[in-house]
Amino acid sequence: MDFDYSDDQKFLKDEARKFLAARCPSSVVRGVLDDPARSYDAGLWRAVAEQGWLGAAIPEEHGGLGLGRVELCAIAEELGRAVAPIPFASTVYVLAEAVMAHGTDAQKTAILPRIATGELIGCLAVSEGPGTITPSALSAKVEGGKLTGVKIPVTDGDAAGLAIVLASEGGRPCLFLADLTASGVHVETLESLDPTRGVARLTFDGAAAERLGETGRGFELVQAILDRAAVLLAFEQLGGADRCLEMAREYALGRYAFGRVIAGYQAMKHKMADMYVKNEVARSNAYYGAWALNVDAPELPTAAAAARIAASEAFWFASKESVQVHGGMGFTWDVDCHLYYRRSRQLSLVAGAPKLWKERLVSELEKKNAA
Repeated sequence: MDFDYSDDQKFLKDEARKFLAARCPSSVVRGVLDDPARSYDAGLWRAVAEQGWLGAAIPEEHGGLGLGRVELCAIAEELGRAVAPIPFASTVYVLAEAVMAHGTDAQKTAILPRIATGELIGCLAVSEGPGTITPSALSAKVEGGKLTGVKIPVTDGDAAGLAIVLASEGGRPCLFLADLTASGVHVETLESLDPTRGVARLTFDGAAAERLGETGRGFELVQAILDRAAVLLAFEQLGGADRCLEMAREYALGRYAFGRVIAGYQAMKHKMADMYVKNEVARSNAYYGAWALNVDAPELPTAAAAARIAASEAFWFASKESVQVHGGMGFTWDVDCHLYYRRSRQLSLVAGAPKLWKERLVSELEKKNAA
């Protein structure tokens, strides 16, 4: 079993890196960070759509490129490396994957082509506040096709035009599609640690809702959607973690203290060695997840949880250690370290905290052992 990219996939990855180096330098990320009126870079979003990345895994009959999930993982890794300030994950990893897996033919025809062209941005609205949401605590409801309730926080909710909403209908949890531009929807932008990925409070007051997937299986469908997204997010985290290590190494090799480069000091070597080891552990788990996702293997829940845990740990560790290697200037606004630290924290929470994924991994392993 080969857990490496093919030559064509490596070519795609290299081209994506060149494209993002030219179109998404840190000045583009900082432009969104410094502008409270923007939660993503619209110019970069259009450019990415023109590259076909938004429809990379969408079938050709629905306007996409019809590539595999491994190709999408390669793109995700480069987006993470560039900390791209666009709602790619919410739209591609969540909305597109959910519609392809659980949507009707009519929903696929109506939604997927709009995603591929960049016309439609999506989001996932599950949480209703602090803590883990449970069937008994689910307050959002749908009656007669009308949705009421509040979802907070919703990543990319301020930029999205279509939301996947978890709500109760007849006392049973279900998933629904809600048009955020229609009447009965109020969107409030919230402050967050990483303003390059917007967060919002969505209030629904009699908004039209269309069911997605089977009735009564809302929580199961959410977990299935998150399993797929977790693998792709792991590649974003891996790309960011690799870039943090590169930044630390470059700085350590060029910074002198007491007449020698700081890279020669053992304390610096230990930091970077630890970063490298965690990154490689994350890479192994991410590659396993990519295989499971690409072939829709039964091992996907286990592989997704392992990839999610390892990548979250690697990116967070690399981002904070990169700050330490940069020393007194590492935490300043002028150095890019904080862009990666912000994104590492954002990505570790956007699809469920690592604690929840650890519990899921243990649960999946227990099921396997019991069988």
